[in-house]
Amino acid sequence: MHDADANHFVDLDGSNDANFNINLPQVLSILDRRKWLVATVVSAVFLLGLIVTLLMTPQYKSTSILEIRREDGNFTNVQGVDATAPNVVNPEFYATQEGLLTSVTLAEAVAADNRLQDNAAFFEMFKSNKASDWFENDHLVVGASTREERLREARDILLNNVSVSIEDLSSLATISFTSPDPKFSKKIVDAWATHFIKATLDRRYAATAYARKFLEDRLGQLRNRTDLAERQLVDYAARQGIVSLPSDNGSQGISGSGPERSLVTEDLVSLNKELSTATAERIEAQSRLKSRDAAVQEALSNSAISEMRAQRAQLTSQYADMLQRFDPAYPPARSLKAKIASLDKSIAQENARVQVTLENTYHAAEKREAALQEQVDSLKSKLFDLRRRSTQYNILMREADTNRQLYDALLQRYKEIGVAGGVGINNIAVVDPGDVPEKPSQPKLLINLAISLIAGGAIGLGLAFILEMFEDTLSDPAEVVELLHIPLIGVVPKATEDPVTALLDQKSMLSEAYFSVQTALALTTSHGFPKTLAVTSSRPAEGKSLTSYGLAKTLAAQGRNVLLIDSDMRAPSIHYMFQCDGARGLSNLLTGSMKAADTVQATEIKNLSIIPAGPQPPSAAELLADTHFKDILDELTPDFDYVIIDAPPVMGFADAPLLANQVEGVCFVIEAHSTKKSSIRTALSRLRAAEINLLGAIVTKFDSKQAFTGYGYDYGYGYGYGYGEPDSGKAAR
Repeated sequence: MHDADANHFVDLDGSNDANFNINLPQVLSILDRRKWLVATVVSAVFLLGLIVTLLMTPQYKSTSILEIRREDGNFTNVQGVDATAPNVVNPEFYATQEGLLTSVTLAEAVAADNRLQDNAAFFEMFKSNKASDWFENDHLVVGASTREERLREARDILLNNVSVSIEDLSSLATISFTSPDPKFSKKIVDAWATHFIKATLDRRYAATAYARKFLEDRLGQLRNRTDLAERQLVDYAARQGIVSLPSDNGSQGISGSGPERSLVTEDLVSLNKELSTATAERIEAQSRLKSRDAAVQEALSNSAISEMRAQRAQLTSQYADMLQRFDPAYPPARSLKAKIASLDKSIAQENARVQVTLENTYHAAEKREAALQEQVDSLKSKLFDLRRRSTQYNILMREADTNRQLYDALLQRYKEIGVAGGVGINNIAVVDPGDVPEKPSQPKLLINLAISLIAGGAIGLGLAFILEMFEDTLSDPAEVVELLHIPLIGVVPKATEDPVTALLDQKSMLSEAYFSVQTALALTTSHGFPKTLAVTSSRPAEGKSLTSYGLAKTLAAQGRNVLLIDSDMRAPSIHYMFQCDGARGLSNLLTGSMKAADTVQATEIKNLSIIPAGPQPPSAAELLADTHFKDILDELTPDFDYVIIDAPPVMGFADAPLLANQVEGVCFVIEAHSTKKSSIRTALSRLRAAEINLLGAIVTKFDSKQAFTGYGYDYGYGYGYGYGEPDSGKAAR
C-alpha cells in the first residue's frame, strides 16, 4: 500500500510552495507567532503619527455656499446663447461649473485683486521657498522677480488650498479655503465667490456680443449666396427644359430624388403599376393553364360539367346495381352503359372547350404584359436621360435650399439674441458667505491617530504574512502530504524535559506519541510492523536517534524482542542514551573483527538490545557499500522480532541510501519549525533514487504554539504539548 503512496511522490522542485493557501486557524497561528512584530510596528507608526500631528501647523477652513441655477430668468420667452431645455438634469453643466471654479484664470484674478503677489506675509504663511528670494524685511527686492512669476506662484498656492464640490442632485456648490489664518481664509473664499459671479456675467455678455457680430456677418454672406444660387437654378432649368410637377405638399425638389416629380416619372409610375398588374394576371393565367383538368377552377365551377358529372355518377350507380342482378348483355344494362359513354364524351368536349378558353386568356395576358414592358423600358430610358441632365440641376437646387434654410435659421437666431441679450438675470447667488472659523480644521488628532493605528496594523500584518510566505521551514504536519506527497506516520511533540527520561515514563507525551507512531507503522505492511526498519533524516539533530529509541522501547514494552542498531558511525548516540560501552559495535561487525554475538548488548529495558556504532572507521560509506551489512541483518533477524536501525542523515553522506535499500522499510524524520523544505525534498530525492520502500515521515519536536495546524494532538492524546526549549545534546538526534 505504501509503494503506491511512494510512487505518488512528485514535484520535488518546490513548485507547490507557490500556493500560499491559509485558513483562519493558520491566520490566528501566524498572528500569535508574530504578535511582537505586529505590536512593535503598530506602536512605532502610532507614535510617528502622534508626533507628526503635534508638529503640524493648525489650519483653518472657511466655507462659502453658492447656488448655481441651470437656467436664468427670461422675460422674453426667447432663447439666448446658452439656452437649453428646462427642467433637465445636466451633470455636464455642473461638472463644467466645478472646473470653472478651480480654473487658473479665476485664481489669478483673486490673487491680483488682493495683491497677493506683492504680499511677503502671504508667501511666508504658506512656506513658499521663493519668498526669501523675492522679499527682504517684508519689502520686495527690486529686480528679484517679475510680477508674472509672483502672480503664478500666488495662483498655484491658492489652487492648492482651495476645494470645490457640488452636491449630487443639487445646484449648491461649496467653496472652501484652508490657511493658517482664519480671517485670511474667509477673505479668500468670499473673493473667490465674487470673482466667479463676475466672470460668469462677463462670459455671458461677451458671448452675446460676439454672437451678434458673428451672425450679422454670416447673414450678409448667406443673403448674397442665396440670391446667386436661386438665379443659377432657374437659368439652368430653362436651358435644359426641365419641367417638374410639385408634390402634394407643394415642396420643391427634382424628379426621382426629392419631393418634386417630373412628367416622365409620373408616367413611369403609372405604367409600372399597370405592368405589375399585367404580370400578375399573366402568371395567374399560366398557372391555371398548366393545371390538370380536374384541378382547373373553371372546370370545377362550370355548371354544365357539374350537372353532367352528377348524371354520370347516378347512371354509374344504377349500372353497377343492375349488374349485380343481370348480365351485361341485358338490354337495359346495355342502354345505361351507352348513356354513360355519351356523358363521358360530352364532359371531355366541355373540358376541351375550357382548356381552349384558358389558352386564349393566357396569350392575351402575355401580349398585354409585353406591350406594357416595352413602354416601361422606353420611359426608363427617358428617365435616365433626364437624370443625367438633372445632375447639375440637383446640385444647384440643394445649394439654394441649404442657403435659404441657413439664412432663415440665422435670422431667427439673430432676432432672439438681440431681444434676450439684455434682459437675462444672474443665475448664481451666494447662499452662505464665508465664515471665520473658530477652531482649526486640521490636524485632527483622533482621526490621525486612528489612521496611524490602522496603517500600523496593516503594515504589521503585511510584514507578518510576508515573513510567513518566505518561511521555508515545515511547521504544519499536513504539509507532509500536501507538499511532499508522502504519508504522514505521526507527530512527536517537543519535550519539556530530558527526552530519554520522558520516554521511561509510560504516561509521558513522548511515550504516547511514539506508541501512536508504532501503531501507524504496524499498518504499513500486510504482516504488521516492518521486520527491519531504518530511521533517517535530512540532517543531524532532527530527532531520528530519539525516534529509533522510542520505537524500540515501545515495541519492547509490548513483549517483543527488539534490536536497536546504531549505524551512524560518524556521530553515534545510541550508547550515550543507554549509557553502554561504545567501544565495540557495528563497525567491528562490518570489518569482520567481531561476531554479532560479541557486539549485541542488553539494556536495562526488558526485551531491548542494542548494537552501538563502535569505533569510528576511516570510511563508513565503504563499509556499508559492501554486502556485509545485509549478511549481518540476515544473521541477526532470526534472533529478534524487530530490528530498528538508527541510520545516518541523508544530506552530505552516502550511508543512508546504502542502508535504506537493505531493509524492509524506511521512516523519514523531519524536525518541525526548523528543517528547510528544500533540504527535505533533496533528501527524499536521494532516497527515491536508491529505490527504497519509503513508509512515510515522522514530524518531531512539534510545538503547537509555534504553528496552529489543527493536526489533532490536543484531542488525540487528551493533553496539550509543552513549550520547552529545543532538545540539546546527542539525545535529541
